Amino acid sequence: MSQDKIDILQRALAREKAARKQAESILEKKSAELYESNQKLANAYLDLESTYSKTDSQLQGVFEHIVDAYVVADVEGNIIKMNASAVKLLGLNSVNDNCNLMELVRPDQYEDVYQAFNVVYKEGGSISNLVVNITTKDNRDVIVQINASVIYDNGFPIASHGIVRDITQAKYEKEKLIESEERLATLIQNLEEGVLLENENRKIILVNNKFCEFFNLEQRPHELIGEDCELIIDQIKQSFKYSQKFIDDVNTIFKEKKPVLNEDLETLDGRIFERDYIPVFREGVYKGHLWKYKDFTIRRQYRRSLEAEKFKYSSIISNMNLGLIEVDVNDRIVMANKSFCEMTGYDEGEIIGKVGKDFLPYEDDKDIIQEQILNRKKGKTDSYEIRIKNKAGELRHWLVSGAPNYNLKGEVVGSIGINFDISDIKSLQLQKENLLKKLEKSNDELYEYAHVVSHDLKSPLRSINALVSWLKEDNKDNLDAVSLQNIAHIESTLEKMEQLITDVLEFSSIGSDDGEKEQVNLNTLVTDLIGILHKPSHINVKVLNALPSISGNRIKLQQLFQNLMSNAIKFIDKENGLVEIDVQTQGDYFLFSVKDNGIGIDKKFHDKIFKIFLSLNKRKDSTGIGLSIVKKIVEMHEGEIWLESEPTKGTTFYFTLKKI
Repeated sequence: MSQDKIDILQRALAREKAARKQAESILEKKSAELYESNQKLANAYLDLESTYSKTDSQLQGVFEHIVDAYVVADVEGNIIKMNASAVKLLGLNSVNDNCNLMELVRPDQYEDVYQAFNVVYKEGGSISNLVVNITTKDNRDVIVQINASVIYDNGFPIASHGIVRDITQAKYEKEKLIESEERLATLIQNLEEGVLLENENRKIILVNNKFCEFFNLEQRPHELIGEDCELIIDQIKQSFKYSQKFIDDVNTIFKEKKPVLNEDLETLDGRIFERDYIPVFREGVYKGHLWKYKDFTIRRQYRRSLEAEKFKYSSIISNMNLGLIEVDVNDRIVMANKSFCEMTGYDEGEIIGKVGKDFLPYEDDKDIIQEQILNRKKGKTDSYEIRIKNKAGELRHWLVSGAPNYNLKGEVVGSIGINFDISDIKSLQLQKENLLKKLEKSNDELYEYAHVVSHDLKSPLRSINALVSWLKEDNKDNLDAVSLQNIAHIESTLEKMEQLITDVLEFSSIGSDDGEKEQVNLNTLVTDLIGILHKPSHINVKVLNALPSISGNRIKLQQLFQNLMSNAIKFIDKENGLVEIDVQTQGDYFLFSVKDNGIGIDKKFHDKIFKIFLSLNKRKDSTGIGLSIVKKIVEMHEGEIWLESEPTKGTTFYFTLKKI
């Protein structure tokens, strides 16, 4: 017990002793007179003590079982007494725990709480609804509401007692409610729909910005709160066509107090509004209603445009040359356009509701249709060819593109097929295949013929060459210079004819049997060629950049570079000859070049030199076939070849080869 309390009790005891002495003096004087009264008083005291004990017991029970936390604390905030609810709220272990209430108060509120209780102790009275943030003994942050009053002893405040209520959840819910109300108010104010809410007395209790904007009201929303709604209705009626009808409709709606939704209204300036009237009832009692106006002008125009577009595309679909068909999940035809009917020979009425696969496909192609139906149900899209029989029994080839058809929920409700009659194309394709087979056979025969002719031509040439050699050998002492010169011409001509036959055979064989493709290292290939090609000592061959590896025919690629490099070396007329080989990347291709500083080629011959048997220089080792072979090899590797040249300055051949 604190010293202040002891002092108070001691003073009270002293006063009691003094009073007792005075009473004893009086009692002594009047003992006789008051004896009987004293007896009665003693009996009454016994009765009162019994009653007090009983009442105190009852109050103690109430105190212990009160729902809210009840606390008695001295003037310094030390808890003297508390109930179980207070123990739980404050995070204590039992009603006997020592605790100072001020120690629980959040530091930033300590001064405010201290001042509040200090004022109460000095001025007397009570504290109502004091909200305090506390941290309990078990470290919970709690918001409490305190209602307390002062306990006096002989006019002196000695303690306080009161109810401490946990309002944490209530405060949180209140804040959330306020937040929700503010959010709702903000939402309503920023709606794209005009909203006006009036009570049962037709007084405006809410209106948003869009409502004022729609009807060009001078007042702002907050200025309309509490105004008579009939005055506002009278203002906005001027905006609508048939203003009197507008007022009559409003009065009828208001009188009937039944919801009216999606009512169309048109303004004088051509806008379309959709109006809703929603009455508000609480427990069957009318409390007001909500007006909602939505500008439907753009949507209405969009709907009209959509209907026009729908009509346009329906007309296109109906008359397009492609057959369009729509079937349900059971493959029953629900729509077919005009072209589809013409393609099948059936009228629309003859096929709607029927299963297409039962009467259209060629018997051997029904399995294809069944497989595609299953694919559509799985959401797959595909294109395929089928054969069908039309109403007249004719066999037709169709190219069909099918896709699943979905409803607004994303569920497959059938499929849509676009059908194109490719019977004529199919016929042309078959003709093309037959022609290709004939051409292939003809090429094979030509190739065989070229080999036979080559052999047959070379045999007499070799015989003539042998006879000339024998004639020359047998008459070497009898032949003069002119005869020897003529024999040399014959030998040169025979050699040229044999080379010509070899080149013709080689030219005819290119493309007939390409052989297997392989990765060819062109850098190695060209390096080897430089080593084996015959070139005069005054001519230098350079590779400017490392050449790549490509997929191709090694023999043909060797012929390509060998022909171009040989030509470059052959026609160099400078004292210091130079041949440069280079490569660059160009998308999916490599761009190669073979450049020389030789005699050059006149521009008028640039388009002719790749033709067979055309030789610009009448050398005995030139047959006019080499560049034709080069061109065929380049084209065989999906490339192109061209040149840049100027007489006396040299020539550059460019060609492309595909990377893969």
